[in-house]
Amino acid sequence: MIETRHPPLSLTRQCALLGLARSSYYYAPVAVSAEELGLRRALDRAYTRWPFYGSRRLTWVLRQQGHDVGRERVQGLMRSMGLEAIYPKPRLSVGGVTTTNYPYLLRGLRIDRPNQVWAVDITYVALARGWMYLVALLDWASRYVLAWRLSNTLETGFCLEALEAALRQHGAPEIHNSDQGVQFTSEQYVGRLEAAQVRVSWDGRGRVYDNIFVERLWRSVKYEHLYLHEPEDGAELEHGLSGYFRFYNEERPHQALEYQRPMEVYMG
Repeated sequence: MIETRHPPLSLTRQCALLGLARSSYYYAPVAVSAEELGLRRALDRAYTRWPFYGSRRLTWVLRQQGHDVGRERVQGLMRSMGLEAIYPKPRLSVGGVTTTNYPYLLRGLRIDRPNQVWAVDITYVALARGWMYLVALLDWASRYVLAWRLSNTLETGFCLEALEAALRQHGAPEIHNSDQGVQFTSEQYVGRLEAAQVRVSWDGRGRVYDNIFVERLWRSVKYEHLYLHEPEDGAELEHGLSGYFRFYNEERPHQALEYQRPMEVYMG
């Protein structure tokens, strides 16, 4: 895209026209070390098993496994991986800058039909030589996975793509519930919900188990697929998840659904 020997335009001007910092042109990506990848993989497994552990306990777990790591490094990794312990605290997620605060709409609500409430969340996925992030929208009553997308960053775009796919394929729910992460409080995401006349519900202070069904989905995805078939790259990851989510929706019986499959409940 940038031509080093372009006669009329200097490198500085080309970077300015593309909206790039000049330093970005000269930046050479540094490969992540095997030690870093191993530590992230161990942290992801520990967090999946004990999502209520904070950085202190996770540091202890990693040290027991032979990792020479301090709490500050674990805290940094948790932030970059999007991990946060599940327990009551003043702020569940770091929210975006918004002009409107949406209420929590699920208190005392009986959720007993498809498309009544959708939930959404993001999880970290380890690869053999890197990592990606997975977002999924789940129908609360049926546990049906409505749509999912992968990204190598935590930007809003892939969450919006998943939302668009869910709305296009399944129509609009009555309520959309999420935590107050920057992806779900962004103007683009909330604006799309409002345009579809969906009531927006945000988890509030001390709402520990609001997204518990999505957390259970992540546990199933990781223990039943990802930890058994660790993907080499994004293409292999996407192919494997496509098969797993078909299995999850169409074949896997759920005890909470009286051993029905999510598709059976969602389709009625």
